[in-house]
Amino acid sequence: MPALLYEKRGEIAYVTLNRPEVHNAMDAEVMVRLADAWQDFAADDSLRVAILTGAGEKAFSAGADLRKLIPLMTGAREPEDEWDRKFLENRRMMNIGLLRGFELYKPIISAINGFCLAGGTELIQATDIRIAATHATFGLTEVKRAIVPGGGSMARLPRQISFCNAMEVLLVGDSIAADDAYRFGLINRVVPAERLMETAEEFARKISENGPLAVQKIKETVLKALGRPTEEGFALEDEAVRAIIRTEDAREGPRAFAEKRKPRYVGR
Repeated sequence: MPALLYEKRGEIAYVTLNRPEVHNAMDAEVMVRLADAWQDFAADDSLRVAILTGAGEKAFSAGADLRKLIPLMTGAREPEDEWDRKFLENRRMMNIGLLRGFELYKPIISAINGFCLAGGTELIQATDIRIAATHATFGLTEVKRAIVPGGGSMARLPRQISFCNAMEVLLVGDSIAADDAYRFGLINRVVPAERLMETAEEFARKISENGPLAVQKIKETVLKALGRPTEEGFALEDEAVRAIIRTEDAREGPRAFAEKRKPRYVGR
């Protein structure tokens, strides 16, 4: 079986980390396949939203594989297969896989089904809506191994949750329970494990029914406005309005409301 599964079901893409025997730890194959999946998802106009999860019931992802990926990156291990070689030939694969410096404005929903540690917690910070099972645990444990969380967390986490909570997660390195992650504002919902995918798919369906151009432009504008002065944010909003207001979908939405029917959005 491939180390990552990428499926398309209607307007929803399913991305599944598929190494349950090692808590879905990320090796070179996962990184290369994940980068390929995100690039395909971005380019496929038929897809409107993605759900990211891990195989099995124990883990979303325990992060980078400390026996395979990290030694490969440090030079302590020689490449052993085509995935190792592809990863080393294009180190940008890791950044794309972790959605770091790669523009992707379609929404992504995380369905977190257990351990979500180190690179797992880094990866979910690049997603937009995060649903966790009650037994999920989170944490940036890198500092305990004398390394830093270089997959986006030092830049992203203090922008997404309060400064003091972000520094607790980054500097202490302890795992936190799903309820604490919810209290910190790291995740949207905590649900029983049996309702995890059902809840993620409910969000995905609702998003996929909205105007796709408006959805993507909202995400793009929010990301570009983060950290900028308010006036610059307003300018980005004005740009978004101008880009969307004359689209066919922007005419269809109000028309469907007036005619009391479901809108038919076409992405134009």
